[in-house]
Amino acid sequence: MSEKEGAVNERLNIFARAGLFYRQIVSELRKVVWPSRKQLTTYTAVVLVFVTFIIAVVSLFDVVLTKITFWVFG
Repeated sequence: MSEKEGAVNERLNIFARAGLFYRQIVSELRKVVWPSRKQLTTYTAVVLVFVTFIIAVVSLFDVVLTKITFWVFG
């Protein structure tokens, strides 16, 4: 932001600044390239499979370490 824009924003009241803020948000959201339904479905499936895999790995480590702990400390 330039000094001139900063000076103009300081002179605006709270409602004008809030309005400017939301207009800028809408402007930026219009630039976003949203995924198609097929891409969204694919990405969602990949994330769910990955999370399920990580849960399985962590659970396996938990079971193995629990058995080792009970074996060592009885």
